[in-house]
Amino acid sequence: MAVEAEAAGFDAVMVSEHVALGPGADAGGMPQNPRDYALPGNQDPSTPWPDALTLLGAVASATSRLRLVASSIIAPLRHPLLLAKQLATLDLLSEGRLVVQPTVSWHRPEYEALGAPFERRGELLDEHLAAWKVLWRDSPASFEGRHYRFSDVWLEPKPFRPEGPALWFGGETLHERLLRRLVEFGSGFNPLGRPSDDDLERLRSGMAAAGRDIAELEMVGGTRGRFQDPVGVADLGEALASIPAQLDRGFTTICIKPSQFIDDPQQIGPFCREVVERVDALAGRTG
Repeated sequence: MAVEAEAAGFDAVMVSEHVALGPGADAGGMPQNPRDYALPGNQDPSTPWPDALTLLGAVASATSRLRLVASSIIAPLRHPLLLAKQLATLDLLSEGRLVVQPTVSWHRPEYEALGAPFERRGELLDEHLAAWKVLWRDSPASFEGRHYRFSDVWLEPKPFRPEGPALWFGGETLHERLLRRLVEFGSGFNPLGRPSDDDLERLRSGMAAAGRDIAELEMVGGTRGRFQDPVGVADLGEALASIPAQLDRGFTTICIKPSQFIDDPQQIGPFCREVVERVDALAGRTG
C-alpha cells in the first residue's frame, strides 16, 4: 500500500500504536462502522496493532521518498535510551524520512501491564524529549532527571539528521504542557479533531514569545468519512470537501484513511491517484 501511495504522489504514510490493550479499551462503545477512526475508549481489545517502528522499517525498505510518520508513539512505556536508539536507527536507515509524534496516550491498563506509572506519564514524556535531544546530539551524553538519569553514554549511530527525527505533537486540547512541547521541540502540530480559533491564536502567541513563527510548524489536518450504515464506505467527495476550509486556516498536510472509502486493497493505487488529483484541484494546483 505504501509503494502504491508513493507512486501516486502521496507525501507520507502514518501508523499509530498500542503495545497492549486491556479491559476498558472499548468502554466508550465501539464505532457504529468499524471503518471509523480508533479513538480513546472505542477500541476492541483484540484489535491487532503491529509494532509501529518495525512496520515503518519495512515501509522504508520498499520506498525511497515517502515520509514515515510514527504517530502516537507512547514514549512513557519505554526507557528514553531504548526509544532514542530505535528512532535514531530508523531515521538513519530511511535517510531522514522519519517523523515522530510522541504522546502519553489514554489507556491505564496498558501502563499497568508494562509497569509504567500512568499518573506520571506527562512528566515521563517531557523527560524523554529532553533526553533525546542530548542523546542525538552528544557523545558521550549525560542526563539527570527525576525519573531517568544516565551519564557518559554513547548512543550510536546518530540519526540521519543532527537534530534527530522531526517531532509532531497533538491532542484533544491545546493544554499548557502540549503548548510548551510544541514551542520547544515541535516541527508539526497534529491535533485530534479541529482546534478552535482560540487554540490557534494561543499557539501563534506562544511560538512568537519563544522567538519562533507558527509558520515553522507543519499544520496537520485531516478528513473523516461519514457513514450511512454500519457496513458501507463513506463518500470520498464529501470528505474531501472539508479541505479548502482547512487550507484557509493554515493546515497544509491532510491525512486520509483509505479503508473508509474503499473495500478492496487491490484498489489502493487507483484510490490514491484519485485523491491526489482531487486534492490538487481543490487546492488550485495544476501539473
